Amino acid sequence: MSAAVTAREAGLVACTRCTRVWPMGTERCGRCGKPLVSRDTHSLSRVWAWWVAGLMCYFPANLYPMLRTQVLFTVSEDTIVGGAIELALHGAPFVALIILVASVAIPIGKFAAIAWLAISVRRGSAATPHARHRLYEIVEYIGRWSMIDVFVVAILTALVQLNLAASIKPGPAALAFALSVIFTMLSAQSFDPRLIWDRADDDDDMGDRA
Repeated sequence: MSAAVTAREAGLVACTRCTRVWPMGTERCGRCGKPLVSRDTHSLSRVWAWWVAGLMCYFPANLYPMLRTQVLFTVSEDTIVGGAIELALHGAPFVALIILVASVAIPIGKFAAIAWLAISVRRGSAATPHARHRLYEIVEYIGRWSMIDVFVVAILTALVQLNLAASIKPGPAALAFALSVIFTMLSAQSFDPRLIWDRADDDDDMGDRA
């Protein structure tokens, strides 16, 4: 059985946005206009820059209130976790679980996954390239669902506005959380998954020489 031939070995370069393949040396994708490069040499630098920015925003997103609720003359402020606990205590444990998963578990998992992928292409990993590439695709797919907490705040703010009787306004954590999600999405998008396979080839070459 013949060995698989990569696009680079065949003199081709793929567009990372629309996946169209072009001859090596083509500067821009004729389909979507994205600049074509065989490998993004600055990919990891951008990954870490966006990752750090997202992490810096994630801490205030959990420390400051996400919602500011006013009923008559009583004002209450809830953080993400505090709001989920309140929902669970008021008979909505399923909604509370969704918010905790989408706003706490998924963002932390994304931070860990992106960092591990970036480190693995530098130092290698016992995980197979297929497993790491699948993890990258999962991170890319679930990134958009991390905004569910911001969507809930936006909907509640639009619906519950009864002047002095009752009102709900977003707290300072809403902006911080939205920025954190955006930055982690940019971090994941900056990662060049082709580096995973390059590292696997390097590891194989080192194993053959050994």
